[in-house]
Amino acid sequence: MIDRLLAADELGIRLEIVNGLPIWEAQPLYKHQKAVERIAQSIRTEEKENCACVHALDVYIQFPNGLKRPDIAIFCREPTEEEQEQALTLIPEAVIEVLSKGYEAKDLEIGPPFYLSQGVKDVVVFDPWTLLVLHVRHGSAQRLIAPVEIALKCGCIVSI
Repeated sequence: MIDRLLAADELGIRLEIVNGLPIWEAQPLYKHQKAVERIAQSIRTEEKENCACVHALDVYIQFPNGLKRPDIAIFCREPTEEEQEQALTLIPEAVIEVLSKGYEAKDLEIGPPFYLSQGVKDVVVFDPWTLLVLHVRHGSAQRLIAPVEIALKCGCIVSI
């Protein structure tokens, strides 16, 4: 299956599978990637925490009920060399998605409940046009306005 997904990538299409439902999205544009890079560079750990705050950009992650490519996935440890040779199976502590015009439902309606159901503790969705930041955890959702700093459950801090 991963071979088909990589072939779609060569055509400029990002494919994901959520609870058996295939979802596609065009490759992101410059404004989107610029926001992803800026946010990724801001990720840091609180001094007293044990999480290494390792982040991966736009990589396939094999979840128990699907295959996703979050814009930013945050882990407390570096995936092993063996894990790096395929879609990651390590569940991220947090994911950050940056909206792309025309694909808002994928990141706002489908993504957060899926990620939380798969064990992700924090889901952050950023809209670079309105500066709206949605921060979702089990049992809570906050709507914020960028610029904002978010302390994640794992001990990482991210600036949006």
